[in-house]
Amino acid sequence: MDRGGCQMSGGGGGGGDRGGPEEHGMITLEDLESFSEDQLSDSGNGSLEEEGETMEEDEDRLLHYWQDVARGHQVEVTEDMAEPIQQLTTNNQGRSQREHIPFTLLARKEKCGELLYEKRQYEKGHWACITMREDTYEQSICYGFMRIMRYICQQNSLGDYLGMTLPIVTVVRTDESHSVVSHDVTVAYFLPAEHQAQPPQPEDSEIILEIWPTTTVYTRTFSGPTNEVTIINQINTLAELLDSPGVCINDSFIVAGYTNPAHSNRHNEIWFLERP
Repeated sequence: MDRGGCQMSGGGGGGGDRGGPEEHGMITLEDLESFSEDQLSDSGNGSLEEEGETMEEDEDRLLHYWQDVARGHQVEVTEDMAEPIQQLTTNNQGRSQREHIPFTLLARKEKCGELLYEKRQYEKGHWACITMREDTYEQSICYGFMRIMRYICQQNSLGDYLGMTLPIVTVVRTDESHSVVSHDVTVAYFLPAEHQAQPPQPEDSEIILEIWPTTTVYTRTFSGPTNEVTIINQINTLAELLDSPGVCINDSFIVAGYTNPAHSNRHNEIWFLERP
């Protein structure tokens, strides 16, 4: 199996310490941005040859950072990830370039001024999806995301960077009692608006382009890491808050990630899908 590596929970927010990985940190697209302004512009105005050498140095620096962080999670970041990592860094520096998945807000439930959950409708659209099964839930997310990352960067029929959308979502499956998360995890990326009509085809045969139908979801925001324990806790919390949890699918849920989970202001959501 082709392997890259990271710990994925979505986009948004700032990255980790430039000197090395944060303790217990997980890396996402946004960790790359911690390098974008200072480290990627160190070269000044040298010759073309010098600039080429600097680009190679930047790729190596970013790759080694990812490798250092991933090693603590038993994940391998291979050498062929250097170029995709560099591409995402240079193409994803401005927040304005991140397209948010459009939705219609249907309802909000609050209690004592606290937002408990929202009810939203997401319209039909094309998603690029890959399902992984690794030894751990975190590894499944990691390796799936890295393959989606290659598709976003260049390994597609256009041979070009497609653009980033938020959130990146993972479909998780549980047992009926919501006590165990399956290691079969689907990582999904919503195609930007300009590619919805004619989605570029992936070179990776295990990445599937799917049309997800119009879907109503109940969503609750939470902060902190996204691992098996926190996901189970969030599923059970939202189930208790819903007036009629039986209207939702009971064994498949979505974790939506907007923010680097090593960041102090992390932004994640748990989504329940309303039955058709």
